[in-house]
Amino acid sequence: MKSERLLSLDAFRGATIASMILVNNPGSGKDVYPPLEHATWNGWTFTDLVFPFFLWIAGVSMTLSFARRGGEPKTLLLHTLRRAAMIFLIGLALNGFPKYNFSTIRIPGVLQRIAVCYLIASVIFLYTKWRGQAVAAGGLLLVYGLLMGGNFDKETNFARYVDGLVLSGHMWSSTKVWDPEGVVSTLPAIATVLFGILAGHILGLARTSAEKAAWMFTGGAVMLWAGSLLELVMPINKSLWTSSYSVFMAGMAMVVFGCFYWLIDGNGYQRWSRPLVVYGMNAIAMFVLSGLVARLLSLTGVRKPLYDAVFAPLASPINASLLWAITYVLLFYGIAWVLYQKKVFVKL
Repeated sequence: MKSERLLSLDAFRGATIASMILVNNPGSGKDVYPPLEHATWNGWTFTDLVFPFFLWIAGVSMTLSFARRGGEPKTLLLHTLRRAAMIFLIGLALNGFPKYNFSTIRIPGVLQRIAVCYLIASVIFLYTKWRGQAVAAGGLLLVYGLLMGGNFDKETNFARYVDGLVLSGHMWSSTKVWDPEGVVSTLPAIATVLFGILAGHILGLARTSAEKAAWMFTGGAVMLWAGSLLELVMPINKSLWTSSYSVFMAGMAMVVFGCFYWLIDGNGYQRWSRPLVVYGMNAIAMFVLSGLVARLLSLTGVRKPLYDAVFAPLASPINASLLWAITYVLLFYGIAWVLYQKKVFVKL
């Protein structure tokens, strides 16, 4: 398999992390443009693209990086286990910061889900071929659908019931009785990584970049169509990570990445993507650092006075809130640029 580093994948990762920082850091929680908020329950917004894109990218990266590394599956699995454990522990540390009350600390989280999905998908990847990986993805979506039993109501669904049994006292503080990164919804999230792995196989084909981009667009369109069909029997829902959501968002990731790949690696239009590559080369560092700084600004009481004094007078409430978020993105781009210039890349 061809395994060179793809500039387009770094740029796509950078666009995703920049989007995450933007949507996670409005100046005012009550003044936010609707696309920059999660869907209330069913449906999706721009914000609901971010997390599945991260998982899909992890799958593509796994296919390429394992091909680059080579070696026995056991060696690669040990490397994956170490990396997954580090990502999980960093996520747990972020959840507990700064008090670390382990009796109530939230166990699930974004990084924790990435770690679990990455680990399980890597086992499937290392011990199966692409057909087995496709069957595993379909099987996970089917098992999830059977477990949910057609009930996707917020108050009575099976995923909520399992979270209450397994994660009682350790769930997201905004819900307390269920978690958006809970146990059952991890199954279709693993499928999202596997869809990324399958896309990675396309990139490894001995085909021209135009042909591979065409496969991305075609595969993405088919998955968008399939996800829309699945919506007839189960809603597209990020909080439950429904099978329809998993398929639809994987299709969206294929189409968007296909555009990046065709422009950057296929046709050499690279200059415009440089800021995104800078972000993407240190995605994990920007994720962690942006979360820590946001937490510190709130804990120290600096955030609100700073926003009220500097940003609130500049525009209407909703635009001042957006301006704060954009400034936050630019601040961390500056940090990422310094690291990039010094060739410091945080890898786990």
